[in-house]
Amino acid sequence: MSILDWVVLFGTLLAIVGFGVWKTRQNQTVDDYLRGGNEMRWFTIGLSVMATQASAITFLSAPGLGYEKGLRFVQFYFGLPLALIIISAFIIPIYYRLKVYTAYEYLENRFDIKTRLLAAFLFLVQRGLAAGLTIFAPAIILSTLLGWNLNFTNVFVGVLVIIYTVSGGTKAVSLTQKWQMGVILLGMGVAFGILIYKIGGFVEMGSAMNLAGSVGRLEVLDFDFNLNERYTVWSGLTGGLFLALSYFGTDQSQVQRYLTGKNIKESRLGLMFNAIIKIPMQFFILFTGVLVFVFYLYVQPPVFFNKTAIENIRGSEYKEKLEDLETKYDAHFVELQTVRDNFVENDADPRAKEQFREVVARDGEIRDEVKSLLLEANPDFKVKDTNYVFLTFVMDYLPIGVVGLIIALIFSAAMSSTAGELNALATTTSVDFYRRLFNREASEKHQVWMSKILTVLWGCLAIGFALTATLFDNLIEMVNVLGSLFYGTILGIFVVAFFIKKVKGNAVFYSALIAEAFVLLIHFGRVYEIPFFVKYEVEYLWYNVIGCVAVVVLSLLFTLAAGFKKST
Repeated sequence: MSILDWVVLFGTLLAIVGFGVWKTRQNQTVDDYLRGGNEMRWFTIGLSVMATQASAITFLSAPGLGYEKGLRFVQFYFGLPLALIIISAFIIPIYYRLKVYTAYEYLENRFDIKTRLLAAFLFLVQRGLAAGLTIFAPAIILSTLLGWNLNFTNVFVGVLVIIYTVSGGTKAVSLTQKWQMGVILLGMGVAFGILIYKIGGFVEMGSAMNLAGSVGRLEVLDFDFNLNERYTVWSGLTGGLFLALSYFGTDQSQVQRYLTGKNIKESRLGLMFNAIIKIPMQFFILFTGVLVFVFYLYVQPPVFFNKTAIENIRGSEYKEKLEDLETKYDAHFVELQTVRDNFVENDADPRAKEQFREVVARDGEIRDEVKSLLLEANPDFKVKDTNYVFLTFVMDYLPIGVVGLIIALIFSAAMSSTAGELNALATTTSVDFYRRLFNREASEKHQVWMSKILTVLWGCLAIGFALTATLFDNLIEMVNVLGSLFYGTILGIFVVAFFIKKVKGNAVFYSALIAEAFVLLIHFGRVYEIPFFVKYEVEYLWYNVIGCVAVVVLSLLFTLAAGFKKST
């Protein structure tokens, strides 16, 4: 990167951190530190909610998904608007009426202490792991592309987040997230505009879309009701709905964002802002990946986007095999250009379209051969390179200054999401465990001090997890899988609490334990290829439905059984 890029990168990051520390330097009370003094307006709440969800993983992996598979991932979010409407109508008023700091305080009022602690514990496990992943994900990509030391990058991101999160608590998180989202949207908008400009130098946009559409990159909707298919309209409307209900309605990292509102109206408007904006924003990010795919139809891409991995085997015994594959790939790209131009000129000819599809398919086959070679050289290597697609384009083809802005975008997204998570983890640990179990009479000063200590501890744990993590095939999918393992059970507890008044604490507590064990059994039965679970493979979005429904049904059955036992 150029000197200007470095200035843009570090200037942006330090300005955001400094702003967060300065604006919240006088926060003294627990209410200020944990709920931002209930001063936030809907726009700040809306951007804060969006920034907490849209981690760096979104902006690293989603364009890669668009490049490789097209727009179908947007179906994942189809249930989100309905979920936010339900939360605004039924859940927000309850939280405000009870004046809770965490979502789990409500569960003790409704059930008992053990149910509250169980839900809080499930949140801490899931979100604690996710916090480490949101640091690690951009760090490993950026360290590879920029040549930075991976451990330094992990620590750098983590320490920056800890500084302003400890300093100002919830208010610092919300205020900085507003500016971080500004950087993110500006960076993506600039990258999108440059892509449009560059593609326009090769082909008209209508023909560009025809090229992308002919190989399925513009397919959005899949109405096939198939549990083995990951992204369909039905999985988005059902599994996505349950996931969004649990994430936005019961996950403290989100609940804490909208509990900072001046009143119920402001919190509702903040969520409705996300209900309207989230799907178009995700479509835009995926479509950026589709444009990168079109761009690389005219400019030869690397045979594997993780260039460091290629360089690592270039000097090994696999050098000749790699060179043969690269020569084959060069010849293939020349053929691709000829077939591509023929299709553009004769797009009504089905033979031209079929030839183009066949050549694009062979492109994937050559890439698969390279991946096989990388696995032969290192059996533990993660051969998915979609996480590197967008930043490879950024580093190679964007102008000076813009590169620094995009890297700042990735860091800002990592910091905003991680800050929200650390803030929520510290709040839950402080309120639901420390204050409830060990020190109920703690002074205001002591509670603020303890919350800061816990923020540092969770930050260190997240950095520690990031330092020992391994790269998953696709980061955005991995984060959603991790959430889906726990969110269904947590949501089930809250559904019973909100809507089934006759169920008591013991019934829902033991139902939640059974439901969570069942979800974990389904997932790890598939991971470790147990025949029954492989035969009846269930994609992760359905875990949210299964966990929630299991808690509700089992709670009702336990309650009916207890009633029957009493009557006899």
